[in-house]
Amino acid sequence: MRIPAKPVGVVLFLAAAVGASADSAGSQPNILWLSCEDISAHLGCYGYPNATTPVLDAFAMESVIYDHAYTTAGVCAPCRSAIITGMYQTSIGSHHMRCNAVPPDHVKPFTFWLTEAGYYRTNNSKQDYQFETPQETWDESSSKAHWQNCPADKPFFSVFNYTGCHESGIASESKYENVVEGLEKHDRDVVAQSLPPYYPDTPVARDDWGRYYDVVTAMDRWVGEHLAALDTAGLTNDTIVVYWSDHGVGLPRAKRWLYESGTHVPLIIRVPEKWRKLVGAEFVPGTRSDRMISMIDLGPTMLSLADVATPDHMQGRAFLGPHAAAPRSYIFGARDRMDERYDIIRMVRDKRYRYVRNYEPYKTWYQYMNTPEQGRTMREIRNSEAVIASGGSTNDKNVKTVGQFLQPRKPLEELYDVDNDPHEMTNLVADPSLANKLRELRQQHLNWVVDTRDVGLIPEAELHRLRAVAGSEWAILNTGDNAAERMEAIRDAAVLAGGTDANDLPRLAEWLSHDEATVRYWAATGIGNRGIAATSMAKATDQLVLLLQDESENVRIAAARALMGLGKSGPALKTLSQVLDDGSQWARVHAAIVLDELEEAARPAINAMKRNKANRDGFVAKGKYAVRVLNKALNDLEGTHNTVP
Repeated sequence: MRIPAKPVGVVLFLAAAVGASADSAGSQPNILWLSCEDISAHLGCYGYPNATTPVLDAFAMESVIYDHAYTTAGVCAPCRSAIITGMYQTSIGSHHMRCNAVPPDHVKPFTFWLTEAGYYRTNNSKQDYQFETPQETWDESSSKAHWQNCPADKPFFSVFNYTGCHESGIASESKYENVVEGLEKHDRDVVAQSLPPYYPDTPVARDDWGRYYDVVTAMDRWVGEHLAALDTAGLTNDTIVVYWSDHGVGLPRAKRWLYESGTHVPLIIRVPEKWRKLVGAEFVPGTRSDRMISMIDLGPTMLSLADVATPDHMQGRAFLGPHAAAPRSYIFGARDRMDERYDIIRMVRDKRYRYVRNYEPYKTWYQYMNTPEQGRTMREIRNSEAVIASGGSTNDKNVKTVGQFLQPRKPLEELYDVDNDPHEMTNLVADPSLANKLRELRQQHLNWVVDTRDVGLIPEAELHRLRAVAGSEWAILNTGDNAAERMEAIRDAAVLAGGTDANDLPRLAEWLSHDEATVRYWAATGIGNRGIAATSMAKATDQLVLLLQDESENVRIAAARALMGLGKSGPALKTLSQVLDDGSQWARVHAAIVLDELEEAARPAINAMKRNKANRDGFVAKGKYAVRVLNKALNDLEGTHNTVP
């Protein structure tokens, strides 16, 4: 029997505070995490009748389903960094995809506190935390790590991660067939009934959507194997089981994005009767909770179930156990560099509405990135783009809604009524009836940036320069008497930069000489966004020329970009070429992106672009991402079509 998607009475609960556990052996629960990758809550128990998930549907009947569980990003590594530390990735510098952050000494994986509570900790086997894993994080972390190796006198905290539903399980023919071997595949026309409107309604896109449902079924089978292993060992009644996904669907406008499709995830928790005393009488198996959960809350909640209070520095909140905190009213998320492309986006979600702030609205939704471009659905989207550009016709009924996300610019702000617009297709920012809601969520975002010290607003090369002095990304804006003021100045400059109002130019021009390099960066970026409107400001132009010699590489790049729009292409392109030749890894990526966005105007720098694309000796040392961007830019300039790994 399936739990109804929308029960008549939604059961809400708060964990009741209970006394400390007894000191005798067996006084603490075992905890098993079953995590998977790249899926949203497309399960039968979440109300998707075309999903074939019998194991999780039955498991949910014994558990509580969380209807409002959200990740802090739309991609795996930043999310996993946040989950393991209980900290927003933007607070500790692990926000860029495939970065290597340096957390401060007091920020450690939450498993450190579990070992102090007597737990044996195993991880099988993905880490992907974006910082060097401290040696004491796990007792075992490998493909052989297992709770079966736990000493008899200890409880275990054991993690297993399923990779078969990763986006590569959809994109790769061989991997897909291996994952779904022995399973009956979903009827493509049936599952297409739930095909999101932002995907082309073509046979290829339908097949990818069907593949997604297929790999979810394969994941369900894997969950069954682990639950059966607990049963066989006689440990079901001793073990709390937590099932979750690291972010949403592994397809475009889901993975990597901050919409519902990328951040809403399944979270189902089973607490056997033996351990209900930890969570209170309100925890009723077979019910649903609409409590707002951020996935950074998982670590503190596991500590609470082990009767460990949440460490003061953690931003996550326990939602079960004796140390449970008050419920959240808002969920926050962040998008930063995805592989070779920057796109700073922030999100706030309450139970009904989602607010999105695009700090770089001059970039399209679908920037060219090597990895997703190889996917079949992304290629179908590009085909739609070509049809739209040519004015041609197509049988794709979704072509108009697909084209909505192919515009050259994004809005500065987005607001969606998710209850009535689950695919978030209608931006309600201009709706006067929602003006108060817009102000509320905007202010929540602005407060969060300062309260959490969002280092994602510091451009990456500058972040590394500052980290070399401060010792960690976290320390940059959390030490010194004026840390909060510095963060506010950076936030205010970044907010102003994204607009197009020429009336803001005098303030931006004033900020070009600010003491804080990141403020200078955003000021130059804001002037660049307004382009020709700034040509009458001779003083600002002179200051931008001076900034071509700034100590910060990112400031030099932003000044060069702004000067291109003001007709000063000679010194601007010379600076961008110099950064390509001599800059640090992430400055080179930034300079390459600016040249790519300049299109034909970048042609005078083509020799520098070719020189750096061909720099195979420095491919690893200086970073493959700059090479990828330059490859794409040169393809566009020269009409070629080759790829770089």
